[in-house]
Amino acid sequence: MLPDVVVVDGPSNLGLRPPAVGTVPGCYKLAGAIRDQGFLRRIGAADAGCVTPPRYDRGDWKPGDGVFNAVAMAGYTTKLADRIERLLAEGNFVVILGGECSNLLGPALALKRRGRYGVVYLDGHSDIRTVDNDEYVGAAGGEALALVTGRGQDDLTDLEGLKPYVRDTDAVMLGYREDEAYLDTLREAGIPHWSALDVIDSPTAAAAAVLEQLERDELDGFWVHLDVDILDAEVMPAVDSPDPGGLQHEHLRELLTPLLASPKCVGFDIGIFDPDLDPDGRYARELTDTLVSAING
Repeated sequence: MLPDVVVVDGPSNLGLRPPAVGTVPGCYKLAGAIRDQGFLRRIGAADAGCVTPPRYDRGDWKPGDGVFNAVAMAGYTTKLADRIERLLAEGNFVVILGGECSNLLGPALALKRRGRYGVVYLDGHSDIRTVDNDEYVGAAGGEALALVTGRGQDDLTDLEGLKPYVRDTDAVMLGYREDEAYLDTLREAGIPHWSALDVIDSPTAAAAAVLEQLERDELDGFWVHLDVDILDAEVMPAVDSPDPGGLQHEHLRELLTPLLASPKCVGFDIGIFDPDLDPDGRYARELTDTLVSAING
């Protein structure tokens, strides 16, 4: 078990499209659903509270206006970063229950304040969409890797003048499907990447390659980001963009366990799981079991 583990809720849904007209993304309920499975008790964690996000309101946003909810997201990023920075300064390993992928901006900003850190980006999509490789941007949840590596509008990528929060050489991306739309951008950036099929072939080998990249002496540490749509849609349909061809739970456990056990790993965030799509709680139970197993090693 990791020492001094603390759990903080970061239930922001600001970076996702509404699932239907007049609704908001249900991923803000992730923390409650995971906590209800005894998560804190099972990993021996202290409760570090909740960083409450602002209201979800896209207003009159339209395509071409940039990232929606950007002002609210920037303010929330700073609040979340402040909480994380304090917890890290106290010597804790921080687990964030999200939320969606733009939550990564909070730990990325907190860590850039402290030094040079890497990020492990685990996701069924590369999330490196920008105005340079697509018609327009909008949902930051699909642009989070781009944003933390300095690609995008300055009100999100250059908070406190710290752009980029993570260098391309200090990021890795794992879990995208074979039809990934932005693979050329990953290649051009030089960000090491492994598809879902690569990971499935050998999760332990993928983890070893990641650690070789991010346990370098010049890095002060790294953060692990998990979008649960890295899992196959058959075992995790309770996400906004479920796809076939993803990992099974055993693959995810084998991948996460050595990453989280690394002395260089300082924290971990989980996002995108939507309890609105899990009425009987089955997927929350299975996801929590996987997370507990990986954290406890």
